[in-house]
Amino acid sequence: MVSFLVSIVILILGYFTYGAFVEKVFGADENRKTPAITMEDGVDFVPLSWPRIFLIQFLNIAGLGPIFGAIMGALFGPAAFIWIVLGSIFAGGVHDYFSGMLSIRHEGKSISEIVGIYLGENARKIMRVFSVVLLILVGTVFMTGPAQLLANLGIAGLDSLNVWLGIIIVYYFLATILPVDKIIARIYPLFGAALLIMAVGIGSMLIIKGYNIPEVSLSNFHPKGLSLWPMLFVTIACGAISGFHATQSPMMARCLPNEKYGRRVFYGSMIAEGIIALIWAAAAMTFFNGGVVGLDDAISNGGGAAGVVNTISNSLLGTIGGVLAMLGVIAAPITSGDTAFRSARLVIADAIGYKQGETKNRLLVAAPLFVVGFALTRIDFTIIWRYFAWSNQTLAMIVLWATAAYLIVSHKVHWIATLPATFMTAVSVTYILQAPEGFKLSETVSYPVGVIVAIIALGVFLIKFKGSNKPVTERV
Repeated sequence: MVSFLVSIVILILGYFTYGAFVEKVFGADENRKTPAITMEDGVDFVPLSWPRIFLIQFLNIAGLGPIFGAIMGALFGPAAFIWIVLGSIFAGGVHDYFSGMLSIRHEGKSISEIVGIYLGENARKIMRVFSVVLLILVGTVFMTGPAQLLANLGIAGLDSLNVWLGIIIVYYFLATILPVDKIIARIYPLFGAALLIMAVGIGSMLIIKGYNIPEVSLSNFHPKGLSLWPMLFVTIACGAISGFHATQSPMMARCLPNEKYGRRVFYGSMIAEGIIALIWAAAAMTFFNGGVVGLDDAISNGGGAAGVVNTISNSLLGTIGGVLAMLGVIAAPITSGDTAFRSARLVIADAIGYKQGETKNRLLVAAPLFVVGFALTRIDFTIIWRYFAWSNQTLAMIVLWATAAYLIVSHKVHWIATLPATFMTAVSVTYILQAPEGFKLSETVSYPVGVIVAIIALGVFLIKFKGSNKPVTERV
């Protein structure tokens, strides 16, 4: 229990201390007009209040990530607490803050364009393709998953997968092309608040009912025989650091009315997500008899992570918990899927310089995305989706290197991004070398190679950018 409570306190303190330091390094300027003001178009550039933007950003980056990922990460034991805390404060928070604030400084551009500005044209081209493919994958999976769950409810006349798939696609299409304040800004704050309330309820009941949450110790750090590196750092992504967040932050960067709210929205959302991940990791490794062993059995034989969510919620929160669980398991992925397609539209529009003010322009970009997405729902997507975990953390790695480049050419403290970028490079390279969907190399090979590649990347970066006088092309 102590480790769990201390972890939450450290996360909160991290927001007020390290988050403030990151903000100071960046140099947020409340007197500088943001794109939401200077480029307001009533569609994507729409000034919104910071509390509303926070809830939208929180739900955009969260979805089911800090729930399902944390549950799977709980199999690694209390070590998950350490990664969630350190990852959120020193990696995820930095990643999310700069992906949002650099977008603000560059007229609300998508993350692929930001990467191109600081890492070069080749990086821009790679990121354009990489991010669009990733977003379509996210949107497609979050079509089929919720549709299957809704069909399983057995509602008369609505028990067909294809019917629910059609309904979700229509909603996704509307959320992708309509102005951000028509659907997303109206319903997202409600779902975001529900996700927060659900997590707080679970966490409170764990404490009130006196559950024996495992402590972090040398003897209890993680189950023997279960390799932490690099699997833990890929399994728990959204609760610590996730490249998907970088595709979402520019959407809210186009709505932020003042730079002074950046830390609350971008860094704060990551910390909030970290707290939710802590709660679900604690609940998962505590609730089932036998601890991690019991959790493994519940995941294998009880309907996966979704079944674990349902069991814990109903047991700790009763009927209300069951409703909230259903809301989380069905609504949360839907609200990540629609913004995934919306982000893909913006990435493509930015890449080709195609203004999105007119409805017909948005339709021309969005329609092909949904044709591809629907086609992917017709095939077995399991194998393809296995690459998402690696793709997600690789995207985060690239964004951190771009952030480090911005900081070093701006003559600012670049190590706040350089160190996590180096770490995530080691994680991504090691994972793909040993993963079943990768090169399937042994740990004796993948471990040293991953670390060596990360060190080489750091060396190349410092040689290329150290002492660079490359101009910073921020909007004046």
